[in-house]
Amino acid sequence: MDQLEQLADRHGATGVAKIVLSIGPLSGVEPALLRQAFSVARLGTVAVDASLEIQTTPVVILCQSCGSTTETASNRLLCQSCGDWQVNVKQGSELLLQQVELSGIRPSAERPPDHQAQPAR
Repeated sequence: MDQLEQLADRHGATGVAKIVLSIGPLSGVEPALLRQAFSVARLGTVAVDASLEIQTTPVVILCQSCGSTTETASNRLLCQSCGDWQVNVKQGSELLLQQVELSGIRPSAERPPDHQAQPAR
């Protein structure tokens, strides 16, 4: 929510219309519970009217033995090529703010000088 407030402020927006999150199965975040928490957390913020879209990502591992990069189940972190267990997780543990659609953006002439739009990082 802090990131949303900062983005809205930086771009002179009065609200957030849409939020897209990317969540991996190993992130420790349960999408259904996050949706419920969001319905409460957004109250009184710039995201009060925002829709929330959650995209799930697969678990991708890199095998230390054979060098293969493969997708696997979150409860079976084994190389799909050689079956070895010595792997590094490359994707699947993230919780990322992928996209934010702002609303009520004031023209730059109406914004104070320290609130000029800057590229999102």
